[in-house]
Amino acid sequence: MSRRRPLRRGVLLAALAAAVLLLIGFLLSYNDGSDNRAEAATSRFRLEDIKEHFDGARAYEYLKQICAIGPRPSGSPGMAKQQQLLIEHFKKLGAEVRLQKFTVPDPRDGRRVPMANLIVHWLPKKKDRILLCAHYDTLPFPMLDPHNPRGRFIGANDGGSGVALLMELGNHMAKIKPRYGVDFVFFDAEEYIFDRYDRFLLGSEYFARKYRKTPRDYRYRWGVLVDMIGDKDLQIYQERNSMWWRDTRPLVDDIWATARRLGVREFIPRVKHEMVDDHLPLHNIAGIPTCDIIDFDYPDGQRRFWHTTEDTIDKCSPLSLAKVGWVVREWLKTAR
Repeated sequence: MSRRRPLRRGVLLAALAAAVLLLIGFLLSYNDGSDNRAEAATSRFRLEDIKEHFDGARAYEYLKQICAIGPRPSGSPGMAKQQQLLIEHFKKLGAEVRLQKFTVPDPRDGRRVPMANLIVHWLPKKKDRILLCAHYDTLPFPMLDPHNPRGRFIGANDGGSGVALLMELGNHMAKIKPRYGVDFVFFDAEEYIFDRYDRFLLGSEYFARKYRKTPRDYRYRWGVLVDMIGDKDLQIYQERNSMWWRDTRPLVDDIWATARRLGVREFIPRVKHEMVDDHLPLHNIAGIPTCDIIDFDYPDGQRRFWHTTEDTIDKCSPLSLAKVGWVVREWLKTAR
């Protein structure tokens, strides 16, 4: 066994200094989730600047329609009305639409609750495809509301905003002619929970297992999840899992590079939150490289509106929908 020679003092100090610099760089890139919004900038676009590429005002009208239905938890009349709205909307635009039905036991009494992921096919004959997705269910109750945790939960941003964005993106699919086939998937039972110990992400897990186990002649090249992207004070950091996974990091780099090219500065090239979201089953079960586009600071680092009765349409912005939709649309046009 050889012995290591002792480091000279100067060499040791240099090594320590280098280690400190590396640590500082790591902490700057991978922070602890504290609020960094003060250092972020806002792009100076107006709705009319983006309208040709993505109509944020029309997306906001879709969001109003969704919220007018009221609460939309899994298995509810509100969810059934939303499904009918989406089926009619996408069929009018020429897409193929189907429901992927399954059941889930109610965690309170065990009864089977009917659920369905809604899948919208564009260019269905293409074998290499892209998956764009959002959850479309809402919490049964606003469980984190400090005053009324059993009150009425609308879920304008958390659930509704991603649905509205994809509804508007549907208006553009005939124009952009992507290289790949595209599927929009709306996941049910993302948060069919009545207690913090209940299982969730059930719709995306069902979808991922069916994709893995069912014989098929197509594959998803990329997956992109949009969640909570309507916040008026929009700041979208890179999600931690999406950057840790080696197969997904190029996807994140491409999307944030697209935002930088367009001048949408609300896409901030820094890692912040580690999210337990629908991209996890898609990546870990189905093997689809999927990233999460999410503004989890709603409206700020304290997340005062998240899972409360305050998640209403007045907290959302047509300009935020326009900015995110524009980035997703332009990325989709050039996806490799």
